[in-house]
Amino acid sequence: MSSKRRIVVLNGPNLNLLGSREPEIYGHTTLADISRDVSAAADKLDLSVDFQQSNNEGEMVSAIQAARGTAAGIIINAAAYTHTSVAILDALLASDIPVIEVHLSNIFKREEFRHHSYVSKAATGVICGFGAKGYLLAIDAMAELLNRTQSK
Repeated sequence: MSSKRRIVVLNGPNLNLLGSREPEIYGHTTLADISRDVSAAADKLDLSVDFQQSNNEGEMVSAIQAARGTAAGIIINAAAYTHTSVAILDALLASDIPVIEVHLSNIFKREEFRHHSYVSKAATGVICGFGAKGYLLAIDAMAELLNRTQSK
């Protein structure tokens, strides 16, 4: 039996309220629904998922640091910290593993302050505007990235 590559899926502040918070922007899918769907998709790709959520910037930095050397990649929806956190950027840059940034909404169709992302400077790619499906796109993209790296 092969050992599955571990992917950390890290979710930032207020994402624990998905399904009830601003459904006109974020939809009715809950974070638990996303976690279930991502885990099922990852399993088919021979990946395991460590799905986490934190409202605390320091906890997110610690989770990213913990992924260094223990995970094959990080998928992150840093939520509001996307636009404000140099600490998260620095942790992602130090992780030395592939990073994919995900946003449920199209941040470029929203308020001007949401158009800037610190996370993007560390990300291999960014997926935004596809709702919960963005996480599934990110799992597929991460599997492809890892397979490409492994075959080199």
